Amino acid sequence: MAQNIYDSENFFKNYIQLPRQVKGLAGTPEWSALKSLLPDPKGTQFLDLGCGFGWVCRWSRENGSVAAHGVDVSEKMLCKARSFPTDSAITYTRADLETFELPPNTYDIAFSSLSFHYLKNLPSLIQQIYKTLTPGGALVFSVEHPVYTAPQDPKVVPGSEYQTIWSLASYLDEGPRISNWLADGVVKQHRTISTYATILLEAGFALAALEEWGPTQEQIKASPHTAFSFLLLKAVKAK
Repeated sequence: MAQNIYDSENFFKNYIQLPRQVKGLAGTPEWSALKSLLPDPKGTQFLDLGCGFGWVCRWSRENGSVAAHGVDVSEKMLCKARSFPTDSAITYTRADLETFELPPNTYDIAFSSLSFHYLKNLPSLIQQIYKTLTPGGALVFSVEHPVYTAPQDPKVVPGSEYQTIWSLASYLDEGPRISNWLADGVVKQHRTISTYATILLEAGFALAALEEWGPTQEQIKASPHTAFSFLLLKAVKAK
């Protein structure tokens, strides 16, 4: 089962204070880059895996999706998502993404933000996503950049003003990493960029985009905690 750190009282108390949770997509610096990879949601069935507070589900509806379905392992996350104004076309399911089974040929777009690096059994989920997408459907997701998940002892070394130095080690040694991010004992799964691409290709996807996103100096200056990079990927199911 995936670690459900988000239902930890201490973790959640700190997590909800992050700008991306207080401000939603307006406080998510990589959202513009992610959005550019997403197909137009108008007229689609939209799936958000690791949906959190449901920001992207609501965005898809605001931009014309027929329906949006969010899945998350955290009851606290889903409780918050359901607290927003009701939209009968947005539904939520609590489920463990490690073992979740999706219905075939159901969704046109699958999305996930910063969830897949927690999953040990990611290849199985990617296969499920391929199965659930309609022909020509797209998967767009972000994960912490492997440069940041690699170290066995992750830590930032202070650099010059608005610059941080990350101690990179063990990049090719894939597997679990334990960090103390917002709470002690947070487990993340380190994979190389090539492994993420291979998982997609072996599931049958065509790789459509790969972007290594990082914040600008202005963004770091405004919010020092954003000084991390993400890997953004888009994969498409054959028509």
